[in-house]
Amino acid sequence: MSDRPGTVRENGRAKAFRPLPAPARRAALAGALAAYERGDFFLAHELLEPAWMGSRDPGERALHSGLIKLAAAFVHSVRGNLAGVEKNLAGARDRLVSAVPTGAVLGLDIPAVLEQLDACRAAVRRGAQPPPIEICRLEVSAP
Repeated sequence: MSDRPGTVRENGRAKAFRPLPAPARRAALAGALAAYERGDFFLAHELLEPAWMGSRDPGERALHSGLIKLAAAFVHSVRGNLAGVEKNLAGARDRLVSAVPTGAVLGLDIPAVLEQLDACRAAVRRGAQPPPIEICRLEVSAP
């Protein structure tokens, strides 16, 4: 499934693969979400990179790369670069759409994120500075 050692196929292209155990990927996701919620979008992006590169699972890779793009969008927003916001929101949407089941497994409500993302993109197209998207959590009930 890969072109060469240290890569996996993702959307028809060879992408970096640096194996990372599932607990470490989950910890990276938790740290990234906390950074994102504090408004530290650059740190959220950086924390997610090893998790994205560390999984072979296409859904998990899509989730992580979608959240990376989402964080990058708000790095651009802080800098006032609406074109960068739009480009990264579009990339985030493309990736997160295929990550809905994985997001649910990890306790994230990706459809709610996508709904906000679409509203945010519409605001950017009108020339408005968008507020950060809330990464919604699913209520997980005990059996």
